[in-house]
Amino acid sequence: MTQSPSSTSGATDGTLPVDVPLVVDSAEAVAWNETVDLLVVGFGAAGASAAIHAREAGANVGIVERFEGGGATIKSGGIVYLGGGTRQQKAAGYEDTVEAMYRYLQLEAGDAVSNPTLHQFCEDSLGLHAWLESLGAKFDSTAPPPKTSYPKDGIYLYYSGNEGVPAFAAQALPAPRGHRMHGSGVATGKHLFAMLRRRVEDLKIPVMTQTSVRRLIQDRSGTVIGAEVSRLNPESSAGQRHLKLMRKAEKVHDFAPAWADRLRAQALAIELADAQPLHIRATGGVLLSTGGFIFNRDMVQKHAPKYMKSMRLGATGCDGSGIRLGQTAGGSAARLEKGSAWRFINPPTALPRGIVVGANGERFCNEQVYGARLGVEMCEQGDGRAWLILDAKLRREAMKEAAFGKLWMFQSGPALILMLSSPKARTLAELAGKIGVPAAALERTVQANNASASGARADALGKSKDMLAALDQGPYYALDISASNKIFPCPAITLGGLRVEEGSNRVLNTAGQPIPGLYAAGRTAVGVASNFYVSGLSIADCLWSGRRAALHAIQKTNDTAAQAA
Repeated sequence: MTQSPSSTSGATDGTLPVDVPLVVDSAEAVAWNETVDLLVVGFGAAGASAAIHAREAGANVGIVERFEGGGATIKSGGIVYLGGGTRQQKAAGYEDTVEAMYRYLQLEAGDAVSNPTLHQFCEDSLGLHAWLESLGAKFDSTAPPPKTSYPKDGIYLYYSGNEGVPAFAAQALPAPRGHRMHGSGVATGKHLFAMLRRRVEDLKIPVMTQTSVRRLIQDRSGTVIGAEVSRLNPESSAGQRHLKLMRKAEKVHDFAPAWADRLRAQALAIELADAQPLHIRATGGVLLSTGGFIFNRDMVQKHAPKYMKSMRLGATGCDGSGIRLGQTAGGSAARLEKGSAWRFINPPTALPRGIVVGANGERFCNEQVYGARLGVEMCEQGDGRAWLILDAKLRREAMKEAAFGKLWMFQSGPALILMLSSPKARTLAELAGKIGVPAAALERTVQANNASASGARADALGKSKDMLAALDQGPYYALDISASNKIFPCPAITLGGLRVEEGSNRVLNTAGQPIPGLYAAGRTAVGVASNFYVSGLSIADCLWSGRRAALHAIQKTNDTAAQAA
């Protein structure tokens, strides 16, 4: 048995350090503490889906989870992007098809995955919908599908992407595909994950919580045959302290991220000092599903620096540990520069009828697009700086809806604060001076917008006629919607990950060959949501890719067993 030098880093900020693999002559050279067919690393949507499908196929599955489970899924709105003609779509009067869904997602997914894989994702959507309902998911179509950043309680089907934006609708028949699970509040992702957890428990799949994978175990051929995990005893004083620290860190992160980071660092110190190593044999493979890397500031600075100013969205486990583990075993990563920044300005519905300008005083994006598209364009083109320009008329409309429109607090609160505190000026030139943009450019931009609103010319960025409004009733206002605005946070996630073989989700090495015994799913892997993000697409991809990886690993195990027999 040989051991390679350590490759740990980032321990001072709560980022899990990982080591290069333990390389052994054969599986027999290790004193295994446990043996499973499939070892799932990370217990979020992707990991849960993988474990459930593998167990239902008759496999012996084990899950290891660094914290309590749920990951970024429980922080989400619980939206699943589903289409092709679901019952809810039909009940709402929409005849969606696989082909329409595919044509639309081609515009969002780009070349993140091949067309055949994307088409298969769309073909499998109705099956995914049926599977979720079989687990107890309740979807509905009780109200006309709105276009909003997140629907009100009582609305469970909505346009969660850019389906209705003219440039997209011209190429794919629009249909609402954002399916929200029943449940009150904005974080219905917790209901979605609770449903998955119940199924895991019903199948008696063991879950080792407060357990992290610090390194993989490979044999001399490069096959991943298991993992070395570090486990805290949940009943010990160290385990209890760790649990308390992490619960508090997740609770305070959104309003006190620096405090949360200190708590994470303390929790990590406990892990490094008190966790006990265990060796788990995985005869069918190890599946990495620990999320993205938005919480690893070193990785973000190195690969996606344009998103450093945005608020980290997700959970502590989104620190790239799965990606880094895969790389230590020879895996290659791609699209790490891809992020998704969420700058939602709808509702209030009057706000996207204004215009968004960058530091040069010019528009850079159609304001009616899905908020993640606007946020990405803001970060990629404008260094994260942008202002939403309104006149008195639009501001009055927006103020009224924010105050009396029964919006979510996370929608109405920031909107009211921004509108009440934004720079105000009688002229556009004066407003430009207050926000530091070229006055002549801002005046030209508003003139062009007003010409489009009057019908004198088409909008240069393809805005719908019903979303155009002349800005001609002073005073004028500039709402700071920049990524760095603490009053109006701009959340971000990462989209890149380990390169995988699309038919199996096996991790690929730098030569493009699959690494035997190593799989990745969800945001740890490059997938359908690794180009542009729309609400629900990541969860749908997590569930789908987790299933594909698990079934391939188990089929391989069954084939091996059959050959041996």
